[in-house]
Order: sequence, then C-alpha cells, then structure tokens
Amino acid sequence: MPFVSIGINHNSASVALRERVAFTPDKLMRALSSFVNTGSEQEIVILSTCNRTEIYAANGLDENALQNWLADFHSVDKDALLPHVYKHDTEGTITHLMQVASGLDSLILGEPQILGQVKQAYGEAKRAGTVGTQLNKLFQTTFAVAKQVRTQTDIGANAVSVAFAAVQLTKQIFSSIEKSSVLLVGAGETIELVGRHLSEQRVKRIVVANRTLENAQRLANELNGEAITISQIPSHLAGADVVISSTASSLPLIGTGMVSTALKQRKHKPMLLIDLAVPRDIETEVEALDDAYLYTVDDLQDIISQNLANREQAAAHASALVDEKAAEFLQWLEHAKHVDLIRSYRTQAELLTEELLAKSQSLLLQGENPSEVLSNLANKLSKQLMHGPTKAIQLGIQSKNMDAIDVLKNGLMLDDKNVNNDE
Repeated sequence: MPFVSIGINHNSASVALRERVAFTPDKLMRALSSFVNTGSEQEIVILSTCNRTEIYAANGLDENALQNWLADFHSVDKDALLPHVYKHDTEGTITHLMQVASGLDSLILGEPQILGQVKQAYGEAKRAGTVGTQLNKLFQTTFAVAKQVRTQTDIGANAVSVAFAAVQLTKQIFSSIEKSSVLLVGAGETIELVGRHLSEQRVKRIVVANRTLENAQRLANELNGEAITISQIPSHLAGADVVISSTASSLPLIGTGMVSTALKQRKHKPMLLIDLAVPRDIETEVEALDDAYLYTVDDLQDIISQNLANREQAAAHASALVDEKAAEFLQWLEHAKHVDLIRSYRTQAELLTEELLAKSQSLLLQGENPSEVLSNLANKLSKQLMHGPTKAIQLGIQSKNMDAIDVLKNGLMLDDKNVNNDE
C-alpha cells in the first residue's frame, strides 16, 4: 500500500504523553537521518506540534513498524503509547492529511497556523532527503486543497480566540487599522497574542504597559513598539486610539476619570477600550462616557460563540471539499499504479512494429514483390498484436469472468452488433 500514517493528538493523548513523543529540531533531524541511512527508498515526513505528532510514510513502511519505531526513538513504553496511537491506510492517510492541513482536525477549528506547520514539516523532510515522488505528490496536492478550503469556505473567516476576536473587533471599528495607535496593558500570553496579531496588521504604533518595565520592554522589542510602566498610562492614554488590557490586577487600572481626561485631550476623538481581564482592568462606568467604546471579555465571548457556530457550518462545506479532493487523488493513485503496465504494452507494440518493418525493408531491398511484402507485414503485425487480447478474451470466457470480457470489449471498441456480425 502506497501510504500509511500514525500519530497522536489532543484528542487521543494527554499533554504529558504528547510531550514525550514530540520532536525538537535536533531530534527531528536525527530521526529523519535514521531513515536516510537505511539505504532504502522509504519516504517519511514527521509533523510535530504542541497538539500532535504524526508520521506520514510511503514505499514499504507499515503502521506497526512506525509506531514501534516512535516508541523506541523516544524511549517510551509501548504499552503506555500504543493505545493512544491512531493509524491510517492509504485512503485514510490522504483524507487525514488534507483535513489536518485545512484546520479541520485542529483543537481550534479552522486555525490557520497548522498549514504553515505542515509545510515546514514537509520542507524539513525534503531537505533531509526523505521525500520522494509519492509523498511529494501527496503533500503538494494537500497544499493546493488547503488553499482551496481557505478561499472557497469561511472556515477561517471568524475569530474563535479572545486575542484574535479583540483584533477583529478593532478592525471593524477602525477600518484603517494601520493608522491606529494601540496601548497594550499587560505582558502575559493573551496580550502577547494580541500584540502579534496587531503587528501583522501593521498598526501605526504599539505601546506596552506593564508593572515590570523589563517585561514590557521584552514584548515591545518583539513588536517593534515602546515600553512604559503602569504608572505612566495616564500620560500616554490620550495618544491611544485603542486600549487592550489583560492583567492579573485585583483592582481596575484604568478609571473613568483617567479616560475622561484623555478624551478631552483627544478633543473627543473616539477611543476603543477592550478589557480582557477578570477581574476587570477598566472601570465599568467608562462605557457611559461619550466617545468611549468599552467591550469586556463577555462581549467577546458572545462574538466567539457565534463565530464558532459559523465555523462549524463552514467546516461541513470544507469537509465535503476535502472528501471530494481525497477521492480524486485516490483515483489518480489507482491510475498511476498501472502507468508502467500501459507503458510496457506500448513499448512492446513499438518494438514489434520496428522489427517487422526492418524485415520488410530488407526484403524490398532484396527485390521481393512489394505487394507481397506489404501484405505479409500487415498479416504478421495484426496477428501478433491480436494475440494478447485474443488470449485474454479466451481466458475470460473459460473463467466466466463477464466483467473482464466487458472491459476488453469496451477497450477494443467492439459492440454487440460488431461481435454478432463477425460471427
């Protein structure tokens, strides 16, 4: 069978087990090299992310050998690992890889990062020399399918994380987000994700405020922004079109008076404030101020819930598209298996033609009657070309294999009328 795959993911295994079979860059290179050094034509791609470790293989590797190798490579007890490993044959591998690359098998449905991770895994394997004709065709087709899923469905159109939803809300309110200045309050994971999304949108200015200036500076450097302390927020608030806050403070950091003063300094130019913290970082009374638009994490959760429902609806369309493309690839694979047979038959016919033609030309040079030479050439050529199909028909009749006879009849372009006339 051309393709096999095995793996564990967030659905089949705990974080602790996934960590034990994850591949660091160094481990990945050692693993791929171990297959190159076997001297065989085996092909392999290893995909390792925080949520999954999967191995895709072709040309002679089987599922059991792969899962045993995975356990041995990471020195993990087989009894602890194997119950959590899923396995796919050729058809399952094709469909699964296309689902993974399209974001249909992700923890966050439709998340776009996985396609880049699949491309990176393919690139690493190609550089290591473990990608041949089979996996190259499968992965290149998969990349095209994933692109189609993105462009033809809404699988990735709606935000389903708090960080991304905050940025999407900002884009809705400020259509020219690249002209906006943003104040980020906090330096934890959520604010870091928000900052990255904003940086990708090329906002005009990012200021990071945190209790510890060092932590603020670290994130600001990553985002090409500026760093300030929490105590400096009042003097920088007026310069912010957007304020997004997520800290662990037990008391609000941004009060109504502070925002009111900033709005006056802005000459009441609108300000968007998004409070992602629990307890809240921004006083709730701020929403009563003219020109201040305050959203909380609960508001975003409502948006996320609706967006998730929209994604799930889009996922049905995406899954149908993946199934269709997987079936097309499987059909191509079946046809490709017989290419050598067709090529061999054509070569045999060409060699026979050349041989008989050379003999006929020789006879003509010797002065033989041209009419007889051409007649003999035609007879010999037709007899030898008909020998194989005739024998196949006879075998089909003897074995009462009517399907084979119908295939031969269609292939030789014979209908019942022609057959009856010949009789």
